Amino acid sequence: EPADLVALAQQVQQADDFIRANACNKLTVIAEQIRYLQEQARKVLDEANRDADLHRVACNLVKKPGNIYYMYRRESGQRYFSILSPQEWGTSPHEFLGAYKLQHDLSWTPFEHIERRDAEINILDKLLSRQAALPPCTEPNFQGLTK
Repeated sequence: EPADLVALAQQVQQADDFIRANACNKLTVIAEQIRYLQEQARKVLDEANRDADLHRVACNLVKKPGNIYYMYRRESGQRYFSILSPQEWGTSPHEFLGAYKLQHDLSWTPFEHIERRDAEINILDKLLSRQAALPPCTEPNFQGLTK
């Protein structure tokens, strides 16, 4: 019957529309994830460039991870690290540029982010120590996800 053919054609069209909309929604999510990953990659590269630059700053002492270093600029334009803060200098003979903590992975954390970064590291250390205490699991475990 013609009415059945029309209904069948409408059903096929609806299925096509639904599949197209569903695929579009999924692609939108993937595009958002790609943008997020691109931004993360940009941050990683910016931090790597900053860290490499800071490792090239003049320093007359052995830098030790966990310590804070204060960067100054001489009148000649040369940048250098010191262990003395501007407060400890009193009146510094050179322009203060910033303070950085040398992390154990040899990355640098700007002074204003040290507290947050230390908190993140503490959380990760706790997670790693808990993870080490867990028994080995040889099979997939979805416990807690199905309830």
